Amino acid sequence: MLKKRSFLERLTGSIRLDDEDELIENSVNSINKINLQGKDIEGLSDSEQDFNSEEEQEAELSLDIYQTENEIIVQTMIAGVHPDNLTINITRDSISIRGKREENQSINKENYFVQELYWGTFSRSISLPEEVNLEEAEAIEKHGLLIIKLPKIDKNRETKLKIKSI
Repeated sequence: MLKKRSFLERLTGSIRLDDEDELIENSVNSINKINLQGKDIEGLSDSEQDFNSEEEQEAELSLDIYQTENEIIVQTMIAGVHPDNLTINITRDSISIRGKREENQSINKENYFVQELYWGTFSRSISLPEEVNLEEAEAIEKHGLLIIKLPKIDKNRETKLKIKSI
């Protein structure tokens, strides 16, 4: 049972070490009682538990973003990703890249000595520092490097409007 917290503990949000152990134990017990698709976690096989814990994991894509006088350039490595498994969404002030890298299923897990490459889904959304022209944006893939060129909107551009007489 938790003891009443002291004024200092309430003020700082800290907890006593013996209380922390009890909180951790209660949290673990709560997690063990979660119901997945009508089964308790304890009732699932090891492979089902591993599948359910890894199913929703998504990696964050690394990006380089820089600007030139007229464009914002986004670069990222997408080696091994089929173009059909890649989606790029652009708004005037943000970009979102989502994709999936398919793993070679013909190799058994026990045959690996080292397995460090990331396989699976990844995504990244980021706000752009300036507004861009969506119609003139282009994406180029070169040797696994994705280069997205986003032309900046020229806010100082002026045009003369002709008046039509009806």
